Amino acid sequence: MPIHKLEHFDQNYRETFGGDDVKALDVYTEGGDRVGSVADVLVDDDGHFRYLIIDISLDFVSKKILLPIGLSRINYPERRIYVDGLSRQQLENLPDHTEDAIVDRDYEENVRSVFRSPTSDLTYDRDTYNYQKDPDLYGLNEQSHQTFKLYEERLIANKHRIKTGEVTVGKHIETETVHVTVPIQKERVLIERVTPTEAGKVVDPNELKFQEGEVVRIEVYEETPEIHKEAFVREEVRVKKVVERDTVEAQDTIRREELDVDTTGNLHLQEDGITTDEAI
Repeated sequence: MPIHKLEHFDQNYRETFGGDDVKALDVYTEGGDRVGSVADVLVDDDGHFRYLIIDISLDFVSKKILLPIGLSRINYPERRIYVDGLSRQQLENLPDHTEDAIVDRDYEENVRSVFRSPTSDLTYDRDTYNYQKDPDLYGLNEQSHQTFKLYEERLIANKHRIKTGEVTVGKHIETETVHVTVPIQKERVLIERVTPTEAGKVVDPNELKFQEGEVVRIEVYEETPEIHKEAFVREEVRVKKVVERDTVEAQDTIRREELDVDTTGNLHLQEDGITTDEAI
């Protein structure tokens, strides 16, 4: 698994740790002797601390080394890191860690071999090794690194759409009987028999012509109504939706956990960077 410098993994790591900067802490032995300071931290892909890069400054040795995180105890209130059992021989056997050093699996194994117990029967395999196989080197001491979370509820306002109804627009046909008046004309033949204006006048037999058969033809016409229907646009209807906006207020009771600290006896207590001496 690749190893990264803390700042390369998380540029805002100080905010992540609530303003604490592990790279500003001094390194002490359990006996209270200062042996150096933290130059940097190496983390894995998941952000787990794996090594402290410690700038060692002692009379007999001065160099930078990699220290597996499980061998340290971080105390932020005291601004110190305590190292368990860091011997002079271990310091001398550790490689001098330089900025251009390539921390690969073999490099890590060289560091582990210095701190691993001589009675360990672990066989190193480059392809199968994982940090869980060396809990003494990479496991954090829960007694020295106790953490817990304070929870707080918050009110989240979301929206979702629900169907409140629907409008269907359709058409139906209504019928009615309409009366229209159409004037029409009919022709008829009127035959009148009237007294001739020359009644009694003698007609010359030579001029008289008697006829038989058809002598007059008159065509008679009659109008008949022609009724048909035609369609036209009577009205136009437009259907659309409009969005009305409103603000809905909601309220609820939320909970928040606060820290209660009870102390007994005379002790040196520091909270949020403020140090107090309490006598109970």
